Amino acid sequence: MKYLLAVFLSLFVIACNNDESAHFIEQSSNEEPDTPIEKDSVPTSIEIEGMIRLENGSTTIGSNDEDYKANERPAMKILLDYDFYMGVHEVTCAEYAGIAKKAKLKAFGKCENDSLPIVDITYYDAVLYANAKSKQDGFDTAYSYSKAIYDNDGHCTELEGFAFHPDAKAFRLPTEAEWVYAATMAWNTKKSWNSKNSNLKLQPVCGMGKDSTGFCDMAGNAMEWVNDWMGTFKDTSVTNYVGAPYGGERGERIVKGGSYNFSTKDFSPYSRGDVYAVTSATRAEYVGFRLAFGNIPNALWMNDNGKASESIITPLVNAETIKKLLGTYNVMLAFRNDINGNIAYLNYQIDPPSINEITEGIDAYHPDISPNGKWIAYCTGLEGVSGKSTLYVQSIDRDSTLRVKLKVESAAIPRWRILENGDTVIVYVTDAGNNKEQAAFKSASTWQVSFSNGKFGTPQKLFDGAFHGGISEDNTLTVTGARLLRARIAKKGSTATDKANDVVWYDSAQACNASLSQDGTKRTVFLDFAGKPGKKFAGENYATHERVFIADSNGKLIQSIKAPTGYTFDHTEWATNGENSTIIATLTNSNGAHTKIALINPTDSSSTEIAEGDELWHPNLWIKKKVKKIRPSSSATSSNSSSSETNVSTSSSSLDISSSSSSLSDPDISSSSSSLDNLDISSSSSSSNDQDVSSSSNEEESSSSSDEFDPYTFELDPDSAGIYYTASGPNRDADQWRYKMEFLWQYKDTANLVVLGSSRGYNDVNPLLFNESIFAINLAVSKNVISGTDYFFNNYVLPHMKKLKYVVLTVDNDLWHTTESFFTSDYKAYPGYVYDANHNFWKDGVPEELAELTYESLGNFKGQTLRNTRGFYGVTSSSWGNTVIETDSNWLATKRDIYYKNFESLKDMVKKCYERNIILIGVITPRNPKFKETGSFGSHGLLRSEAPALIQEIADISNTYPNFILMDENKMGDHDYTSKMAFDSDHLNELGAKQLTTRIDSVLQALE
Repeated sequence: MKYLLAVFLSLFVIACNNDESAHFIEQSSNEEPDTPIEKDSVPTSIEIEGMIRLENGSTTIGSNDEDYKANERPAMKILLDYDFYMGVHEVTCAEYAGIAKKAKLKAFGKCENDSLPIVDITYYDAVLYANAKSKQDGFDTAYSYSKAIYDNDGHCTELEGFAFHPDAKAFRLPTEAEWVYAATMAWNTKKSWNSKNSNLKLQPVCGMGKDSTGFCDMAGNAMEWVNDWMGTFKDTSVTNYVGAPYGGERGERIVKGGSYNFSTKDFSPYSRGDVYAVTSATRAEYVGFRLAFGNIPNALWMNDNGKASESIITPLVNAETIKKLLGTYNVMLAFRNDINGNIAYLNYQIDPPSINEITEGIDAYHPDISPNGKWIAYCTGLEGVSGKSTLYVQSIDRDSTLRVKLKVESAAIPRWRILENGDTVIVYVTDAGNNKEQAAFKSASTWQVSFSNGKFGTPQKLFDGAFHGGISEDNTLTVTGARLLRARIAKKGSTATDKANDVVWYDSAQACNASLSQDGTKRTVFLDFAGKPGKKFAGENYATHERVFIADSNGKLIQSIKAPTGYTFDHTEWATNGENSTIIATLTNSNGAHTKIALINPTDSSSTEIAEGDELWHPNLWIKKKVKKIRPSSSATSSNSSSSETNVSTSSSSLDISSSSSSLSDPDISSSSSSLDNLDISSSSSSSNDQDVSSSSNEEESSSSSDEFDPYTFELDPDSAGIYYTASGPNRDADQWRYKMEFLWQYKDTANLVVLGSSRGYNDVNPLLFNESIFAINLAVSKNVISGTDYFFNNYVLPHMKKLKYVVLTVDNDLWHTTESFFTSDYKAYPGYVYDANHNFWKDGVPEELAELTYESLGNFKGQTLRNTRGFYGVTSSSWGNTVIETDSNWLATKRDIYYKNFESLKDMVKKCYERNIILIGVITPRNPKFKETGSFGSHGLLRSEAPALIQEIADISNTYPNFILMDENKMGDHDYTSKMAFDSDHLNELGAKQLTTRIDSVLQALE
């Protein structure tokens, strides 16, 4: 970037960079993680057993055909300017077992035949195998990580700190582009993909023969993992494409090709997924992998807006590790990506954690997140460099474009602050340059400006001198460090504008990167240039910036912490929850590159690396402030309850649960909320005391009887209450259930209609489109079956939704070949459900804090977007696509007893609704009309010839229970839902959901 060289030189001469040598050390962990190691280049003439060498060339991934899914369009041209190797066939059971035994990896199950492809493994299982094979054969490893997490079956479900290194000559999974390149070379016509195993079972690899290029099974046998994160295509050309930089909303991965149990006529080299979303922890009995070998020079990642990058930023810890370190998930990290000048941030309340970059087009420095976590302030100037600077505040919402500029001559180093009167302000300085000379320092000044409702107030001068290190809560101490460690000391009880004494600490030795703690201790953290005061205090010599120093409120040194071996510190800042504080800093290697961000614990002097990249500057760590629990008075409770009910009934937005501190003083944007109202429920948060989440069911006994239970004073266990999702849990769809539980607790006293069922309800029924007399929430979840709905309905919905009048339930009888659901066993791995069950599902009263703890628990970005739609997930892409039949249509013949167990569950729900005077509308949602050309009712089977009688049997439930209404919107494919209303063969898009919801609403209005 244009200012990089000048800034870099300025930092060495004026500010505080390390000029001492250092060496790189390998990251350690109990898991002995793999890291790339330097090796001689592999000769280009090398022959890899079982692999075919592919020379550089071009291919196309994606298609312009509208029959393809939205994430498979448009066509994107890919140039591969390197040679690589691809496995002839999928990795076999014997090959996997051989490597696994030597590398001490889990050998999963026993295959019927050693020549069968290994399947039912996760993406992480596959990359661990690739690393093990690389090590065994003496090559680099392509993947690094800090910790491996396994499920009860020994499958790897997460690699914390996971990173792919395309420059390593190693065995690895092929990129999607490489896989398509090989596949299109092997099959030059779509017709060649029309193969299918006749006996619906895995075959030995290459059992159907090799193609003319020598590959086999790319069209069938097992689907195959490829290396990339799922990303979007653009109508462009990309060289050496390696996918998206991050996993997006749900951490989706890509599988390619057909498999033995799918009709491969509907797959082509452009198909890139399963029927459901695939994550790194997903496994299926029809998904395996084949290996590639070789490095990818100048690899390019491309994000959703089409921006390509040769480097990415890697989170090194997950949300659960952050919770162990800081006691809460409510943590965000902001920093400058010095490669492109953008401010980036990472939200640890979202899993998987990914980097979001904002401030595009502005060369931004020194980010600071607002007290309520909704805004980022930053500037265009930096510490140690004189000159004018512009200050901006920008919404932290990645979908928002709101950016506000402070219109003053110069403003640098912004720091948020809450005044005693509750106003939120930003403190800034007019110049952040070298402060060594008194006259130059005093020529600059310190100011503050209020910020509320997305707007700045009138700036107010505080005092002369550029004090940009922070102001203590009681206004008695202000510090700065940009060559000298200066302090401004005032009398107790004075205001920020009162006169005070200006002093120089640290014996006038060189210091910088000063930050004043905001936890009442008035400690100052700073770095130095290995000056005499520091050496005397440390009792040893050290390099510039090799030690963090902490001074008390009088400037006396009280602690020093040494940098990890091979690194020095830079950009030190305090981070606090208001009571306990930690230090955030960058780690600089021997080449002067700021390659890592670390948390430094002043209690035990330990450091934890949390992010890695090429150049990461100015980290700012936001931790939600801890507040005290306050029980409202009975009159206030009654008033708030009435007010809340009124607001919710007329709004169409998410419920905003805030702590009392932020709701009182933090700025909120009213101009960007459109017509959506926010209901603010203030209650205490003990999440900052959270410890490691346990999936153990050994919870305390059920709560006492209702006459003793007080929901306001009951002390919830923050390690269990509301924790309905964890990153290492066995079911990745638990993230959806987590948000449905949030909506249940938030709207239990308001909603009078609930949508239940599978992904068809999740995608097809929009609660915001019902008549104003109906307040609906969508609690349907993907991959859910009637047994899961039944459990949720009986234990949560019926006991707590007191105003419930209507239930809209998707009738998914084509899924009634199983009773296995999330609530069969997987839910026990998530402590919130076990905690609920051990307290009789709170039927004696819901604790006051449960809604807030649920709201603040770990989730994901996609789930957070559901807050704006009350649980409905709408998509805009439109196409019925091709029919995919993934289950034997004749399953009813062997699973009739299972079918009727589900049928009885439906009847039981209808009966319980009848007893509560609740209308239950069962909806058979529209399917792809092309299923009329098959013998199957839909993608999950049922013979078409049997379906009408089964549907009639369901409709006849109304003969016994007149509160039941069956709406058949599919009509055996003879419906009026066009391709423009469809998302895929099994779901509607937003337009189709509007038509379906409107029709359901019409039925309800007729009943009214």
